[in-house]
Amino acid sequence: MNRTQIANRMKGQVKQFSGILSKGLPKVVGRFVAEMVYGIVSQHSVHVARIARSLNERIRLIKTLNRLCRQLGRKGLEEKLRENLIEEGSGHVDRDTLLIADISDVSKKYAKKMEHLANIRDASEEKITKGYWTMKVIGAEVEKGKIIPLYEHLYSQDAPDFVSENEEILKGVECLRKKTEGRGIWVMDRGGDRGELMIPLLDRQMRFIIRLKGDRNVIYHGHAIIASQLASSTKMLYVERIVREESGGEKAQTIEFGFRRVRFPGRKERLFLVVVRGFGAQPLMLLTSLPVKPTRKSLFFVVEAYIRRWQIEETIRFEKQTYGIEDIRLRRYTRLQNMIAVTVAVAYFVAVWLGDGLRLPILTHHALAAAKRLFSIPDFRYYALADGIKWAFEGYQTPFWSHPQRSRADPQIMLPI
Repeated sequence: MNRTQIANRMKGQVKQFSGILSKGLPKVVGRFVAEMVYGIVSQHSVHVARIARSLNERIRLIKTLNRLCRQLGRKGLEEKLRENLIEEGSGHVDRDTLLIADISDVSKKYAKKMEHLANIRDASEEKITKGYWTMKVIGAEVEKGKIIPLYEHLYSQDAPDFVSENEEILKGVECLRKKTEGRGIWVMDRGGDRGELMIPLLDRQMRFIIRLKGDRNVIYHGHAIIASQLASSTKMLYVERIVREESGGEKAQTIEFGFRRVRFPGRKERLFLVVVRGFGAQPLMLLTSLPVKPTRKSLFFVVEAYIRRWQIEETIRFEKQTYGIEDIRLRRYTRLQNMIAVTVAVAYFVAVWLGDGLRLPILTHHALAAAKRLFSIPDFRYYALADGIKWAFEGYQTPFWSHPQRSRADPQIMLPI
């Protein structure tokens, strides 16, 4: 299969996926969604000008550019794309699929005229700068490398409709809970243990694993106790040797873990505090609503689930680096939110629609092989697959909406218009 054949097949898959993503939207908006998905995967960019060029339309570029910008400003587009993506992705969420919630940042330290710019903490540079926040949810399996980008919403605390970070997190949780019918296990980092989040999760009888801050109180044998004090006296039942992948290679670590039965202050539900030693000077404390048993398998599942949450940070880097999220150059808030909604759909297209190796194994194989990767980027197959798709479209000059030309002998072209 040569490059043109791969490109034609890929373009067909973009159109098929975009049809599902734009279900319920007007036809003209559906065409726009397909153009955006195609432009982002072929250009590795969220620059609207580059996306417009990739379409190879037989009109002036400025007209294509204006049309894309006009559609990006469409109210309600983000909500519809989100609904359709979650409906498509929910079929991949089983009872024990991890639903990893994360607050990330989009740094725009040099921007001045973007709407509702706010102060954020740039995680990569560890300093306060200008930009936006995103609430994202990624599905994953404990023992599999597969990831499922499901949800991402850009927001600013300076926007007039902003309520709180808790509200943004709960909005994403509730949106997915309805579509998945309660399947999945929610995994959150420190900060997810605050009462404003814990109580709604408990009220909805949701399954979760949340890292506790050391100064949080829990109820143990009917009395309030600081979590770090309880963890320090918890007996370690098992020892496990694990291997962590780091930038310099693999690093073997020995960890110990045990547990306590606890309750959340003011609640009756029985919870479990899983304590892990070996990751740092202080023990790692994981509060879970899963029915933990005093067995190695039961306890280690909770530990592995949280370790998987660390690995998901590579997925966040994949989206930022591959598609240049932090180089986004739209000024209007609605356009920014709509672009992020399209980009998470693109990540799903690469990781699940193509990347699961089941729907299109041959096409995926060709795209991966075309990337010709060595050692410059971490061994993360979604980088390779995204590069393979871009390779297929390099030099591809056919207009995106091109149709096979009919022969001049075709009698239909002689009919009067």
